[in-house]
Amino acid sequence: MKQNEKPHQFLAWIATAILIIAAVLASFIPALEYHHWAFIIANSLWVIVGYLWKENSLIVLNAGLTFIYILGLVL
Repeated sequence: MKQNEKPHQFLAWIATAILIIAAVLASFIPALEYHHWAFIIANSLWVIVGYLWKENSLIVLNAGLTFIYILGLVL
């Protein structure tokens, strides 16, 4: 691990990449509705990263967003 790198940084980069893919899908191909699942997966991964990093703000923010995306699928 490099000096300024947090543990589990690779997981954070994967979550960010999925989040970008979700935003692209939502912007350019909204009819497919796959972006809902991509947002749920990405934000769930960020909740895990927040737990591993002991960053409560990441946990609260991304858990809230995940809940909103799930509600959007249900309603």
